[in-house]
Amino acid sequence: MFDFENSVQFAEKDLDLLTVGELLVDMISEDYGVSFENGTYHRYFGGSPANIAMNTKRLGIRPLVASAVGSDGLGQFLLEHLSRSGMDTSCVQQVDEATSLVVVTKSKSTPVPIFYRGADYRLAYTEELRTALLRTKIVHFSCWPLSRQPVRSAVEQVIRDARQNGTLVCFDPNYHPALWEKGEDGIEYIKSILPLVDIAKPSEDDAERLFGKDTPENQLQRFLDLGVKLVILTLGKDGALVSNGRETVKLETLATQVTDTTGAGDAFWSGFYAALVKGYPVRRALKFGLAVSAYKLQYTGAVVELPALETFQEKYPI
Repeated sequence: MFDFENSVQFAEKDLDLLTVGELLVDMISEDYGVSFENGTYHRYFGGSPANIAMNTKRLGIRPLVASAVGSDGLGQFLLEHLSRSGMDTSCVQQVDEATSLVVVTKSKSTPVPIFYRGADYRLAYTEELRTALLRTKIVHFSCWPLSRQPVRSAVEQVIRDARQNGTLVCFDPNYHPALWEKGEDGIEYIKSILPLVDIAKPSEDDAERLFGKDTPENQLQRFLDLGVKLVILTLGKDGALVSNGRETVKLETLATQVTDTTGAGDAFWSGFYAALVKGYPVRRALKFGLAVSAYKLQYTGAVVELPALETFQEKYPI
Protein backbone atom coordinates (compact mmCIF):
# COMPACT_ATOMS: atom_id res chain seq x y z
CA MET A 1 0.00 0.00 0.00
CA PHE A 2 1.26 3.47 -0.91
CA ASP A 3 0.23 5.89 1.83
CA PHE A 4 0.10 9.46 0.49
CA GLU A 5 1.51 10.93 3.70
CA ASN A 6 4.44 8.50 4.04
CA SER A 7 7.60 7.95 2.04
CA VAL A 8 8.51 4.70 0.29
CA GLN A 9 11.13 2.67 2.14
CA PHE A 10 13.86 1.34 -0.15
CA ALA A 11 16.62 -1.15 0.59
CA GLU A 12 20.08 0.37 0.31
CA LYS A 13 21.40 -0.13 -3.24
CA ASP A 14 23.96 1.68 -5.37
CA LEU A 15 21.49 2.49 -8.20
CA ASP A 16 18.24 4.36 -7.71
CA LEU A 17 16.53 3.82 -11.07
CA LEU A 18 16.92 1.45 -14.02
CA THR A 19 14.92 2.37 -17.13
CA VAL A 20 14.45 -0.35 -19.73
CA GLY A 21 13.31 0.28 -23.29
CA GLU A 22 13.67 2.58 -26.24
CA LEU A 23 16.55 4.96 -26.92
CA LEU A 24 15.85 6.76 -30.18
CA VAL A 25 15.90 9.99 -32.14
CA ASP A 26 12.97 12.42 -32.05
CA MET A 27 12.60 14.43 -35.26
CA ILE A 28 10.34 17.35 -34.22
CA SER A 29 8.89 19.87 -36.67
CA GLU A 30 9.95 23.49 -36.42
CA ASP A 31 6.36 24.70 -36.76
CA TYR A 32 3.16 23.69 -34.98
CA GLY A 33 0.62 21.55 -36.79
CA VAL A 34 -1.18 18.21 -36.79
CA SER A 35 -0.16 17.31 -40.36
CA PHE A 36 3.31 16.74 -41.71
CA GLU A 37 3.56 19.47 -44.33
CA ASN A 38 6.23 21.24 -42.24
CA GLY A 39 9.45 21.36 -44.21
CA THR A 40 11.95 21.64 -41.36
CA TYR A 41 12.57 19.11 -38.60
CA HIS A 42 15.19 19.12 -35.87
CA ARG A 43 16.92 16.13 -34.29
CA TYR A 44 16.53 15.56 -30.55
CA PHE A 45 17.63 12.90 -28.09
CA GLY A 46 14.58 10.76 -27.33
CA GLY A 47 12.94 7.58 -26.10
CA SER A 48 10.83 7.72 -22.97
CA PRO A 49 12.95 5.52 -20.64
CA ALA A 50 16.14 7.25 -21.78
CA ASN A 51 14.53 10.67 -21.27
CA ILE A 52 13.59 9.74 -17.72
CA ALA A 53 17.10 8.46 -16.94
CA MET A 54 18.64 11.69 -18.26
CA ASN A 55 16.20 13.85 -16.34
CA THR A 56 16.62 12.04 -13.03
CA LYS A 57 20.39 12.34 -13.19
CA ARG A 58 19.99 16.10 -13.50
CA LEU A 59 17.59 16.02 -10.57
CA GLY A 60 20.20 14.39 -8.36
CA ILE A 61 19.64 10.62 -8.24
CA ARG A 62 21.54 7.66 -9.74
CA PRO A 63 19.94 6.24 -12.92
CA LEU A 64 20.99 3.73 -15.56
CA VAL A 65 19.39 3.16 -18.96
CA ALA A 66 19.16 -0.21 -20.73
CA SER A 67 18.45 0.15 -24.45
CA ALA A 68 19.60 -0.90 -27.92
CA VAL A 69 20.80 1.39 -30.72
CA GLY A 70 22.21 0.77 -34.16
CA SER A 71 25.88 0.82 -35.05
CA ASP A 72 25.27 3.91 -37.17
CA GLY A 73 25.53 7.68 -36.99
CA LEU A 74 22.27 8.17 -35.13
CA GLY A 75 23.22 5.52 -32.60
CA GLN A 76 26.53 7.29 -32.10
CA PHE A 77 24.69 10.61 -31.65
CA LEU A 78 22.61 9.08 -28.85
CA LEU A 79 25.59 7.43 -27.13
CA GLU A 80 27.60 10.65 -27.27
CA HIS A 81 24.66 12.58 -25.83
CA LEU A 82 24.52 10.17 -22.89
CA SER A 83 28.28 10.30 -22.36
CA ARG A 84 28.40 14.11 -22.41
CA SER A 85 25.78 14.10 -19.67
CA GLY A 86 27.85 11.77 -17.52
CA MET A 87 25.59 8.77 -18.05
CA ASP A 88 26.85 5.20 -17.80
CA THR A 89 26.31 3.53 -21.21
CA SER A 90 27.32 -0.01 -20.17
CA CYS A 91 23.75 -1.32 -20.65
CA VAL A 92 23.22 0.34 -24.04
CA GLN A 93 23.64 -2.45 -26.57
CA GLN A 94 24.77 -1.74 -30.15
CA VAL A 95 23.10 -4.03 -32.67
CA ASP A 96 23.08 -4.61 -36.43
CA GLU A 97 19.87 -2.67 -37.11
CA ALA A 98 19.14 0.97 -37.89
CA THR A 99 18.65 3.22 -34.88
CA SER A 100 14.94 3.77 -34.24
CA LEU A 101 13.38 7.20 -34.64
CA VAL A 102 10.07 9.02 -34.29
CA VAL A 103 8.91 11.87 -36.52
CA VAL A 104 6.55 14.12 -34.58
CA THR A 105 4.79 17.44 -35.05
CA LYS A 106 5.54 20.17 -32.52
CA SER A 107 2.42 20.40 -30.39
CA LYS A 108 0.75 22.19 -27.49
CA SER A 109 -1.65 19.26 -27.00
CA THR A 110 -0.96 15.62 -27.92
CA PRO A 111 1.93 15.14 -30.38
CA VAL A 112 1.20 13.17 -33.57
CA PRO A 113 3.97 10.55 -34.06
CA ILE A 114 5.14 8.37 -36.94
CA PHE A 115 7.32 5.45 -35.79
CA TYR A 116 10.37 4.03 -37.59
CA ARG A 117 11.65 1.04 -35.64
CA GLY A 118 14.84 -0.95 -35.95
CA ALA A 119 17.38 -1.41 -33.17
CA ASP A 120 15.15 -0.64 -30.19
CA TYR A 121 13.37 -4.00 -30.10
CA ARG A 122 16.65 -5.97 -30.24
CA LEU A 123 17.48 -5.34 -26.59
CA ALA A 124 18.52 -8.64 -24.97
CA TYR A 125 18.45 -9.76 -21.33
CA THR A 126 22.20 -9.94 -20.78
CA GLU A 127 24.18 -10.60 -17.63
CA GLU A 128 25.00 -6.87 -17.52
CA LEU A 129 21.28 -6.05 -17.50
CA ARG A 130 20.54 -8.64 -14.83
CA THR A 131 23.33 -7.32 -12.62
CA ALA A 132 22.06 -3.76 -13.03
CA LEU A 133 18.56 -4.85 -12.06
CA LEU A 134 19.80 -6.41 -8.83
CA ARG A 135 21.55 -3.13 -7.99
CA THR A 136 18.53 -0.82 -8.39
CA LYS A 137 15.65 0.38 -6.19
CA ILE A 138 13.19 1.10 -9.02
CA VAL A 139 12.77 -0.39 -12.49
CA HIS A 140 10.77 1.50 -15.12
CA PHE A 141 9.48 0.39 -18.53
CA SER A 142 6.78 1.40 -21.00
CA CYS A 143 4.56 -0.24 -23.62
CA TRP A 144 7.10 0.38 -26.37
CA PRO A 145 9.43 -2.57 -25.60
CA LEU A 146 6.47 -4.84 -24.82
CA SER A 147 5.09 -4.42 -28.33
CA ARG A 148 7.67 -6.62 -30.12
CA GLN A 149 9.93 -9.59 -29.68
CA PRO A 150 12.68 -10.21 -28.70
CA VAL A 151 12.75 -7.22 -26.31
CA ARG A 152 9.34 -8.25 -24.89
CA SER A 153 10.86 -11.43 -23.48
CA ALA A 154 13.72 -9.41 -21.98
CA VAL A 155 11.27 -7.10 -20.20
CA GLU A 156 9.22 -10.05 -18.95
CA GLN A 157 12.39 -11.44 -17.37
CA VAL A 158 13.17 -8.03 -15.90
CA ILE A 159 9.73 -7.98 -14.26
CA ARG A 160 10.13 -11.50 -12.84
CA ASP A 161 13.56 -10.78 -11.38
CA ALA A 162 12.49 -7.37 -10.04
CA ARG A 163 9.55 -8.86 -8.16
CA GLN A 164 11.72 -11.62 -6.71
CA ASN A 165 14.23 -9.06 -5.44
CA GLY A 166 11.85 -6.47 -3.98
CA THR A 167 12.48 -3.87 -6.66
CA LEU A 168 9.67 -1.36 -7.23
CA VAL A 169 8.09 -2.12 -10.63
CA CYS A 170 6.80 0.97 -12.46
CA PHE A 171 5.05 1.00 -15.82
CA ASP A 172 4.02 3.67 -18.30
CA PRO A 173 1.00 2.08 -20.07
CA ASN A 174 1.39 4.34 -23.12
CA TYR A 175 -0.30 1.90 -25.48
CA HIS A 176 -0.34 2.91 -29.15
CA PRO A 177 -1.73 0.44 -31.72
CA ALA A 178 0.78 1.51 -34.39
CA LEU A 179 3.61 -0.05 -32.36
CA TRP A 180 2.19 -3.57 -32.43
CA GLU A 181 2.48 -6.23 -35.09
CA LYS A 182 -0.65 -6.87 -37.13
CA GLY A 183 -2.80 -9.60 -35.61
CA GLU A 184 -1.50 -9.12 -32.07
CA ASP A 185 -3.89 -8.09 -29.31
CA GLY A 186 -1.75 -5.51 -27.59
CA ILE A 187 -4.55 -4.35 -25.33
CA GLU A 188 -5.09 -7.77 -23.77
CA TYR A 189 -1.35 -8.24 -23.40
CA ILE A 190 -1.00 -4.95 -21.52
CA LYS A 191 -3.89 -5.94 -19.26
CA SER A 192 -2.04 -9.19 -18.47
CA ILE A 193 1.04 -7.20 -17.37
CA LEU A 194 -0.78 -4.79 -15.05
CA PRO A 195 -1.20 -7.28 -12.15
CA LEU A 196 2.61 -7.39 -11.91
CA VAL A 197 2.97 -3.61 -11.60
CA ASP A 198 3.34 -1.50 -8.44
CA ILE A 199 2.88 1.97 -9.99
CA ALA A 200 1.32 2.92 -13.34
CA LYS A 201 0.91 6.40 -14.85
CA PRO A 202 -1.55 6.40 -17.75
CA SER A 203 -2.62 9.58 -19.50
CA GLU A 204 -6.28 10.04 -20.42
CA ASP A 205 -5.43 9.03 -23.99
CA ASP A 206 -3.62 5.88 -22.76
CA ALA A 207 -6.58 4.84 -20.62
CA GLU A 208 -9.05 5.43 -23.43
CA ARG A 209 -7.01 3.32 -25.85
CA LEU A 210 -6.92 0.46 -23.34
CA PHE A 211 -10.41 0.59 -21.86
CA GLY A 212 -12.53 2.86 -24.06
CA LYS A 213 -13.98 6.23 -23.22
CA ASP A 214 -15.04 6.66 -19.58
CA THR A 215 -14.81 9.02 -16.62
CA PRO A 216 -11.39 9.54 -15.00
CA GLU A 217 -12.67 7.92 -11.81
CA ASN A 218 -13.77 4.79 -13.66
CA GLN A 219 -10.48 4.63 -15.57
CA LEU A 220 -8.57 4.74 -12.29
CA GLN A 221 -10.66 1.90 -10.95
CA ARG A 222 -9.99 -0.27 -13.98
CA PHE A 223 -6.24 -0.15 -13.32
CA LEU A 224 -6.75 -0.78 -9.61
CA ASP A 225 -9.04 -3.73 -10.32
CA LEU A 226 -6.27 -5.31 -12.39
CA GLY A 227 -3.90 -5.13 -9.43
CA VAL A 228 -1.89 -1.90 -9.81
CA LYS A 229 -1.06 -0.58 -6.32
CA LEU A 230 -0.81 3.15 -7.16
CA VAL A 231 -2.43 4.67 -10.27
CA ILE A 232 -1.54 8.16 -11.47
CA LEU A 233 -3.95 9.31 -14.20
CA THR A 234 -2.56 12.47 -15.79
CA LEU A 235 -5.19 14.86 -17.14
CA GLY A 236 -3.17 17.44 -19.10
CA LYS A 237 -4.21 20.98 -18.15
CA ASP A 238 -6.46 19.50 -15.43
CA GLY A 239 -3.55 18.03 -13.46
CA ALA A 240 -3.77 14.45 -12.22
CA LEU A 241 -6.06 12.06 -10.38
CA VAL A 242 -4.26 9.56 -8.16
CA SER A 243 -5.49 6.55 -6.20
CA ASN A 244 -3.90 3.94 -3.96
CA GLY A 245 -7.11 1.90 -3.88
CA ARG A 246 -8.14 3.34 -0.53
CA GLU A 247 -7.95 7.08 -1.15
CA THR A 248 -8.15 9.22 -4.29
CA VAL A 249 -6.57 12.66 -4.55
CA LYS A 250 -6.86 15.37 -7.21
CA LEU A 251 -3.75 17.41 -7.98
CA GLU A 252 -3.90 20.62 -10.00
CA THR A 253 -1.47 21.36 -12.83
CA LEU A 254 1.41 23.74 -12.12
CA ALA A 255 1.95 24.60 -15.80
CA THR A 256 1.58 28.24 -16.82
CA GLN A 257 3.30 28.15 -20.23
CA VAL A 258 3.08 25.39 -22.85
CA THR A 259 5.59 25.46 -25.72
CA ASP A 260 5.87 21.74 -26.54
CA THR A 261 4.23 18.75 -24.83
CA THR A 262 6.81 16.20 -26.08
CA GLY A 263 8.28 14.51 -23.01
CA ALA A 264 5.93 16.09 -20.47
CA GLY A 265 4.94 12.67 -19.11
CA ASP A 266 8.59 11.66 -18.87
CA ALA A 267 9.30 14.84 -16.92
CA PHE A 268 6.51 13.95 -14.48
CA TRP A 269 7.97 10.47 -13.93
CA SER A 270 11.40 12.02 -13.42
CA GLY A 271 10.35 14.46 -10.72
CA PHE A 272 8.24 11.81 -9.02
CA TYR A 273 11.05 9.23 -8.97
CA ALA A 274 13.68 11.69 -7.79
CA ALA A 275 11.46 12.82 -4.93
CA LEU A 276 10.58 9.24 -3.91
CA VAL A 277 14.25 8.26 -3.82
CA LYS A 278 15.09 11.36 -1.78
CA GLY A 279 12.54 10.29 0.82
CA TYR A 280 9.66 12.69 0.21
CA PRO A 281 6.14 11.47 1.11
CA VAL A 282 4.18 10.14 -1.85
CA ARG A 283 1.82 13.13 -2.05
CA ARG A 284 4.73 15.58 -2.17
CA ALA A 285 6.60 13.40 -4.68
CA LEU A 286 3.55 13.61 -6.95
CA LYS A 287 3.66 17.41 -6.70
CA PHE A 288 7.34 17.38 -7.61
CA GLY A 289 6.38 15.36 -10.68
CA LEU A 290 3.89 18.04 -11.71
CA ALA A 291 6.46 20.77 -11.08
CA VAL A 292 9.14 19.16 -13.26
CA SER A 293 6.55 18.56 -15.99
CA ALA A 294 5.47 22.22 -15.82
CA TYR A 295 9.09 23.32 -16.19
CA LYS A 296 9.67 21.05 -19.20
CA LEU A 297 6.52 22.29 -20.99
CA GLN A 298 8.18 25.65 -21.48
CA TYR A 299 10.79 24.15 -23.86
CA THR A 300 10.91 22.18 -27.13
CA GLY A 301 12.18 18.60 -27.01
CA ALA A 302 11.76 15.77 -24.55
CA VAL A 303 14.90 16.45 -22.47
CA VAL A 304 15.78 19.91 -21.16
CA GLU A 305 18.40 21.24 -18.78
CA LEU A 306 16.74 20.69 -15.42
CA PRO A 307 17.94 22.30 -12.19
CA ALA A 308 18.40 20.28 -9.00
CA LEU A 309 15.14 18.94 -7.60
CA GLU A 310 15.22 21.17 -4.53
CA THR A 311 15.11 24.36 -6.64
CA PHE A 312 11.58 23.52 -7.78
CA GLN A 313 10.35 24.35 -4.29
CA GLU A 314 11.29 27.98 -4.92
CA LYS A 315 9.36 28.25 -8.20
CA TYR A 316 6.30 26.08 -7.60
CA PRO A 317 3.86 25.65 -4.66
CA ILE A 318 4.93 22.14 -3.63
